[in-house]
Amino acid sequence: MGKGEVLLAIFRELLSAYGPQGWWPGESAFEVAVGAILTQATNWGNAARAIANLKAAGVLSPEALSRLSEAEIARLIRPAGFFRQKARRLRAFLGLIGKHGGLEGLFSLPLRRLREELLSVPGIGPETADSIALYAAGKPSFVIDAYTRRILSRLGLIRGDELYEELKRMFEESLPRDPDLYKEYHALLVRHGKEHCRARPRCTDCPLSARCDFVNGK
Repeated sequence: MGKGEVLLAIFRELLSAYGPQGWWPGESAFEVAVGAILTQATNWGNAARAIANLKAAGVLSPEALSRLSEAEIARLIRPAGFFRQKARRLRAFLGLIGKHGGLEGLFSLPLRRLREELLSVPGIGPETADSIALYAAGKPSFVIDAYTRRILSRLGLIRGDELYEELKRMFEESLPRDPDLYKEYHALLVRHGKEHCRARPRCTDCPLSARCDFVNGK
């Protein structure tokens, strides 16, 4: 069985176990992009509280948020942690949006160019850039995170020390370039990482146990 077939089989098993995840939560592309920045180094609950603050203040749009000072943004997003750094990142991201004449202009860029532009923003690394490109812009850019690395290494599909870009390329060369597939697959890997494949794994009733090297002592 080739790598693509194995990855698709894992996807089907996870989807059967957990069902569609409906990621990423957000009422607009801008909200999704802001959420990707705010969830850095924290959990989604904290990021969601910060987003709720922005909504309550009526500033969850590029135009409205641009009118706030960095200090005002920091105050509103405090629940997300590292709020001063994240306020600077949001201001830089707003600058990128303005450079391209708006969010639609930014997201209309070809994927390679969009990713380069996102990575040029201080504090936006590959995982955040790919999250924005995939979930907010709808581009086929697979997101690699700690859950993905842990799960695939325990399944024996990777060593675990590969570079981010190497793992990203593995998924994108093995799977159809379908953003909906990428969204659901990444969301299911996160769900599985939280449910079973934790740092201290909960292997009982794991839907991937039959193919897992960790469970089977390989």
